Amino acid sequence: MRKRKRRTFTGDFKREAVRLCEVGDRSIAQVAKDLDLTETALREWVKRAEIDAGKGPVGALTTEEREELTRLRRENKRLQMEREILKKAAVGSRRRCNVSHHFISRRVVVQRLARARVEAARDRVEILLSVG
Repeated sequence: MRKRKRRTFTGDFKREAVRLCEVGDRSIAQVAKDLDLTETALREWVKRAEIDAGKGPVGALTTEEREELTRLRRENKRLQMEREILKKAAVGSRRRCNVSHHFISRRVVVQRLARARVEAARDRVEILLSVG
């Protein structure tokens, strides 16, 4: 059996397919065959629709909650990367001219000269240093 190429479907198409299953005159397998879908995909759409309607198992995430969780995980990963970059930049800058030492009455006063700002784009991270 040949593997089917992955296809994407609109939300309207999915809702209509689920509605056809819920009408009750045809089984999920028959609707899947009529629409040239895999039965597994259609069963997943029906399950998602039930959860979104509040009929799913206790604790199941709705579509909106799943999207928010995905967004938050992506943001968390980006922030962790930024933090690691700043840690590495801070460690590296201690060995360079990022810190100026002034000796006043046998005391060492350390004055920081640069401030780091991190900007993340889709495929790169920029570290901008400003003096002052």
